[in-house]
Amino acid sequence: MKMSITKPAAKWFIEELHLTEGEAVRFFARYGGFGGVHKGFSLALEKNTPNNPGAEVTDEGITFFVEDSDLWYFDNKDFHIKYSRKFDEIEYIIK
Repeated sequence: MKMSITKPAAKWFIEELHLTEGEAVRFFARYGGFGGVHKGFSLALEKNTPNNPGAEVTDEGITFFVEDSDLWYFDNKDFHIKYSRKFDEIEYIIK
């Protein structure tokens, strides 16, 4: 799985989560919600430190990652994170 994030998306996370250089954001599968990849699961995020990352990318001094134990959620697809200026929100693209 490849993981990417655009600079505008990284800056959005820094502002919204009040991140400082060296911190990290974990993306993981949670039970419930609407995710589109696996019925009954959705994507969640939290400030956290990588333990055993299966995919990661660093931008603007922040590490964005998925633990190896959560890779199943992405079903061997790539994970791209971008910012929509039109809607002022983050878009997750899994393909």
